[in-house]
Amino acid sequence: MIKKSIHYIIAVLFLLFALVQWNDPDYMKWMPPYLIMSYIALQAGRERYYRLWTGLLIILFVIWMVPYLPHMRDWLSDGMPTITGSMKAESPYIELSREFFGLLLCLIATIYYFYLATKNKN
Repeated sequence: MIKKSIHYIIAVLFLLFALVQWNDPDYMKWMPPYLIMSYIALQAGRERYYRLWTGLLIILFVIWMVPYLPHMRDWLSDGMPTITGSMKAESPYIELSREFFGLLLCLIATIYYFYLATKNKN
């Protein structure tokens, strides 16, 4: 029961991540990955796992993150200033760092669900 609850909590969190993207100018770029992750977590709560889809999503998220690496380097070399202080990004890498971390959260959750799918397949 606790494991199911964790999946449902993760599903709700990713749904909330998707909803806060609604007022973003590029919301159509960012809502789908969060909604997909919410769906995968919801299905895991129902003990349905998707090894093929989560495996493909891992590849997609890694590829999607690569262009953000230079901006992450800039953020790190600038002393890691807060990226949560205001919604207005003072430096270009702030918004891009936020997007990188959003993808990182999706990647971590996808790896977790891929692991569960592989474990439950055997």
